[in-house]
Amino acid sequence: MLSYRHAFHAGNHADVLKHAVIVQLLHHLGQKDKSYWFIDTHAGAGVYSLTEGYATKTAEFESGIARLWERGDLPPMLADYVNEVRALNPDGALRFYPGSPYLAWRLLREQDRIRLFELHTTEIDVLRHNFRDAGRRAMIYEGDGFDGVKALLPPPPRRALMLVDPSYEDKRDYPRTLNCIEESLKRFATGTYAVWYPQVTRLESQRFPDQLKRLQPKNWLHVTLTVSTHPTDGFGLFGSGMFVFNPPYTLAGALKDAMPYLVETLGQDAKAAFKLEHRGD
Repeated sequence: MLSYRHAFHAGNHADVLKHAVIVQLLHHLGQKDKSYWFIDTHAGAGVYSLTEGYATKTAEFESGIARLWERGDLPPMLADYVNEVRALNPDGALRFYPGSPYLAWRLLREQDRIRLFELHTTEIDVLRHNFRDAGRRAMIYEGDGFDGVKALLPPPPRRALMLVDPSYEDKRDYPRTLNCIEESLKRFATGTYAVWYPQVTRLESQRFPDQLKRLQPKNWLHVTLTVSTHPTDGFGLFGSGMFVFNPPYTLAGALKDAMPYLVETLGQDAKAAFKLEHRGD
């Protein structure tokens, strides 16, 4: 299935969807003066090289962020996202890709806080190095984010975005994600929760969106980006989805504008498509 190491997939089509959504959610939270927390249950290393190491073995970024890099006609939502990637590549060459922790750190204000969980021993060493100068505004926890977030909710400012995006290599990640969101909503019902998941042929993935919808009958948004037909051998990622609980009202409109562009730009065959559905209060 999917490699546990985030770096193999850095900047691919799934990262484009996930991080474009995350940037929009963070922009929305930053519109009010009151502080907020960003919580990441599976933070990874935070920043990834695209010119050496794991990312070069698969070069998945070439069919993701690289296809947007030189475009001058990006919809506003995608322009916001690409601008954040450009901040990590100030000379204009695409050499580094920011994970969710770095994107959040870039957009955090002085009063905001970031809380990161990572279980992989090598990844967390790199994550700590990347945040070595962050001070107490960024707290990094070595351990299982599914369980660790319980102690953080509700956050003191009562405003937060929590991202849940495990690798799903282990099929138990699906029920564990559902349980994590269910428990988090009980502790902090007004928080914004973003769940990423892969589109693969595994049954657990196919039924996952409907299971998420049952956790909260209203005030959610679900978007998918399918880039190719199902692989004939049953393996591999052909798309991904983002499910957001308590989304800002502006997100659906931004996605309506951005998703046809992503299908055209990142689609790999005639099966490329998107789906966008949302349920308000």
